[in-house]
Amino acid sequence: MSNETVIEIQNLSKRYRYGGVASASDSLRTDLADWAKGLLRLQKVKRPPGAHHESFRQIQAHRVDVDPNYFWALRDVNLEIKQGEVVGIIGRNGAGKSTLLKILSRITPPTSGTITYHGRVASLLEVGTGFHRELTGRENVFLNGSILGMKRAEITRRFDEIVAFAEVDKFIDTPVKFYSSGMYVRLAFAVAAHLQPEILIVDEVLAVGDASFQKKCVGKMGEVASQGRTVLFVSHNMPSVARLCQRVVFLEKGAITKDGPTQEVVEYYQSKDSQNGQNDLAQRPDRTGSGRLRFTGVRLCSEKGEVHTVTSGEDLTVELYFDASEQIFPRTTRLGISIITTGGTELVSFDSASGNFDPRCIPAKGVFRCRIPRFPLIRGKYQLWLYAAINGEEADRVEDALRIEVVSGEYPRVGYFAIDHQWGVSDKPSPGP
Repeated sequence: MSNETVIEIQNLSKRYRYGGVASASDSLRTDLADWAKGLLRLQKVKRPPGAHHESFRQIQAHRVDVDPNYFWALRDVNLEIKQGEVVGIIGRNGAGKSTLLKILSRITPPTSGTITYHGRVASLLEVGTGFHRELTGRENVFLNGSILGMKRAEITRRFDEIVAFAEVDKFIDTPVKFYSSGMYVRLAFAVAAHLQPEILIVDEVLAVGDASFQKKCVGKMGEVASQGRTVLFVSHNMPSVARLCQRVVFLEKGAITKDGPTQEVVEYYQSKDSQNGQNDLAQRPDRTGSGRLRFTGVRLCSEKGEVHTVTSGEDLTVELYFDASEQIFPRTTRLGISIITTGGTELVSFDSASGNFDPRCIPAKGVFRCRIPRFPLIRGKYQLWLYAAINGEEADRVEDALRIEVVSGEYPRVGYFAIDHQWGVSDKPSPGP
């Protein structure tokens, strides 16, 4: 990683109007005024010494007065990103993460502030960003490459690799309007990652793909970073952030609360987030899924009843309270629990399919129970993440649904897991095959 700054953000702010879009006349008048002011400002923007014309871009806007009809999605953000850095951007819903990336991707203009770029930017913010629905996958690959400033020969050289990564070879000559969301995002990510932009911006859109594809994407982003290119990655998935990023920026209410090494910032974020009312899951806004079934509470029980700390080596039952609003008769039901360290490392995930549990009738309200014999984690603090799918569609996903503390039982105090084992000694080798 070099010391060269590839993105410099100074006093960046973005405001939106309360209650949605302004009236047509107000919007047109405002847009025309802003456009005219922008032309005047751009004439005053000068490239810094040594900046190359084809790789330097600057967006500049002036500060505006406070208006009670608007709210600030971002307020006075200052940030420098160095070449080769992999930077995670985290925060709760509404913190300003996606707004920041849209401004950096030049999709949304800032209200005030300055952004300076050194390098080509490729972004993947939502399914289908940058794709023309009427064009085929092949045509969109070449279109996106051209937008990035690449020559046709360069795109052709990487075309087969892009299609192989996206796993859409049978549909590459089909208009993308017929693609599923998974196909769409696979091809969009493959294009963004393989056409060698100096700066790659990726939002939580990767959650659309399946687990194997998400793992594949994280690996590719790591490869991109190892080549000296810069990656900005927004995610609620702390294990992915911990695995990929060396630096994390924590956004809160449109401002940077903390910026530093990944583990330090992730732990700080999670410690602040511990006051979110985890046990009252019904009120948690930071969740995904259709809502056909929603988790409303979680508690831990031993043979003695409800417990607030877990003893390693003892039997544990996890109770997941839910609300489905009405009785469901699903073809398939899949429930999942993940255990995550406070530093964001995913230790284990297990689901109802591996436990041979697939109910064909789910009451409107009730509780699922998952029994874990001889709980294997040793002393420490952990998080439970919950997942539910009905007929293959995600119904609810809640990260950091419950914080648990494990105290020492019969197991040792090193590592994470206690493995049942037996020792012996003999003067004879084991018999061969």
